[in-house]
Amino acid sequence: MKNNNGNTKLILLHPYIQKQGGSNRLWLLAFVSFFTLAFLLTLIYTRESTSTSATSTAAAATIASPGLGGLPTTVINTLLYYASTSNNTFHMSHAELKQISDVLRKCSSPCNFLVFGLTPETLLWKALNHNGRTVFIDENRYYAAYMEEKHPEIDAYDVQYTTKLRELHELVASTKKQIRNECRPVQNLLFSECKLGLNDLPNHVYEVDWDVILVDGPRGEWPDAPGRMSPIFTAGVLARSKKTGVNAKTHVFVHDFYGEVERVCGDEFLCRENLVEASDTLGHYVLERMDANSFQFCRSNTSSKASSSS
Repeated sequence: MKNNNGNTKLILLHPYIQKQGGSNRLWLLAFVSFFTLAFLLTLIYTRESTSTSATSTAAAATIASPGLGGLPTTVINTLLYYASTSNNTFHMSHAELKQISDVLRKCSSPCNFLVFGLTPETLLWKALNHNGRTVFIDENRYYAAYMEEKHPEIDAYDVQYTTKLRELHELVASTKKQIRNECRPVQNLLFSECKLGLNDLPNHVYEVDWDVILVDGPRGEWPDAPGRMSPIFTAGVLARSKKTGVNAKTHVFVHDFYGEVERVCGDEFLCRENLVEASDTLGHYVLERMDANSFQFCRSNTSSKASSSS
């Protein structure tokens, strides 16, 4: 402040004003600290609430979906009912569907399910193995492409069978002669030259440890039809060649079990000692993983003798 003479004078603030400024800073610091603490407490509570909510949701899902496949029991039963009462002549019965469905439900999640044959039950198998891996193999490349185009969720591949049904006994005899070489029970079929082994499937099919395998194809019972010799032999090798894992067992189902091919090849490559349930229409085998140096499909040859004499 200047006086009338133009000289500058020093203005001193009152001590009370200085104290007032310091007090404001203290109040501001307290205010910021309070809101910081409130923010941290809110963040912690929100995280705990989210975690609790997620746990409750998971528990509710588990209660609603007792099957490991993830579908509620009522949904599974409904699917089985409508599938077994369809107008298609070639569909499976309710008893057959339920037998396979029960195994899929008990399967470790996710379940790996390999199916030979595109059938009226194709969409059912995909639905029942909810959240699992389901792969279909069919001899008709056009039908496989059609199914994938119409149902993009379906994973289907075609295979060229080189066998003929009338060559059944000749092929079985040839395979048994090569049991220590190309046709051994534990191997990677991708590199095999065994006549009954399927070696032209996508590479990843041989890398998967399949928990359930269903042989319901190829179609046809005339002499020049492919027959199911190769799928049954391939299923037996894939089951015994599983890598070290949680589940060392593989469930193999063979449909149309009344056929000679299904009975003979089932006895030779899946083995009667592994047959846990059978009817005229469905055979159910449970195979265990085998050592890489094993050169025998069955523990005894009594089943082979029985099948050849029948």
